[in-house]
Amino acid sequence: MSDDKFFESDFTSTQKLRFALIGLATVLTVGTGGFMLIEGINFLEALYMTVITLSTVGFGEVSPLHPAGRIFVILLILFGVMLTGYTVTIIGQLIIEGQFKEIYGRKKMENKISKMSQHFIIAGYGRVGHQVAMEFKKKGVDFIVIDKDNSAVFNLYKDKVLFIQGEATDDEILRKANIEKAKTLISTLPNEAENVYLTLTARDMNRNLNIIARADYDDGVKKLKRAGADHVVTPHVLGGIRMAMASLRPNVVDFMHSTSLGEGGLSIEEIVVPGGCFLSGKKLIESKIKKDFNITLIGLKKPGKDISINLGPETLLETDDVLVLMGHDNDLEKLNKRLS
Repeated sequence: MSDDKFFESDFTSTQKLRFALIGLATVLTVGTGGFMLIEGINFLEALYMTVITLSTVGFGEVSPLHPAGRIFVILLILFGVMLTGYTVTIIGQLIIEGQFKEIYGRKKMENKISKMSQHFIIAGYGRVGHQVAMEFKKKGVDFIVIDKDNSAVFNLYKDKVLFIQGEATDDEILRKANIEKAKTLISTLPNEAENVYLTLTARDMNRNLNIIARADYDDGVKKLKRAGADHVVTPHVLGGIRMAMASLRPNVVDFMHSTSLGEGGLSIEEIVVPGGCFLSGKKLIESKIKKDFNITLIGLKKPGKDISINLGPETLLETDDVLVLMGHDNDLEKLNKRLS
């Protein structure tokens, strides 16, 4: 089931309520005008007579009615009381259905989150968190967001994103996010101390968790690394470097931008070499990645080592190596299928 199913809106009840309110307003107007015309009473008395007639409360008349006035009351009761009852029923249904949908929708969301595994958790739905979430949605990645602010929750509903409202640093909230089975935590909280505390807490709850944290200063990078973050990103530093490169090497920046976003069908992906596949144990020249799949190997990371970029034809590909590949989307998909 698509995540969008949790956020579908039903406009039928709203349309019914609008129709009922328009009808009720019309009856009030006709009733008030009718009493003023037939009985010759003022506006307030006519409105009073109309309301007590529609509500059937049985209060006394402001003055004895003429025969024409009594006929008018009969007609007002026949049409107006039924419409008033219908309006009250619709309002009651909206209240009950609204509460039910909210409770039921939250329960469905919580059930889905509790069953998630190897998913991504985004802590914070500010500008950075929102951008990460939108990229994940494009890629079809399973993820949830944790945020405590009501304004963020409103945006999460609007963007149709699975979420948990609460403090991301709270152990119980992290358990609800199924952090023990999560693949990656991305901490985008604006407060550096909260990012450090969340990193410490998350690392204690899941030793194998990949943690990516946001930092604003160099000191924060060191603290987050010591706390257990695998990767630390400083948005303002990356932005500054990119702006400098855009002024010095604009074509390089355009190329990097297009490949990182997958524009024009060209993408950069990483693939882990599975055991027993046709690549494992072969040299790069023997793998025929370039010849058979039209894909270029631009980086290789062996377990426990730094990534290598200058790769010769004799480079040995082994199980659990991470290959950084560049190629067209359909070619990368073919390689993925072949490996699996």
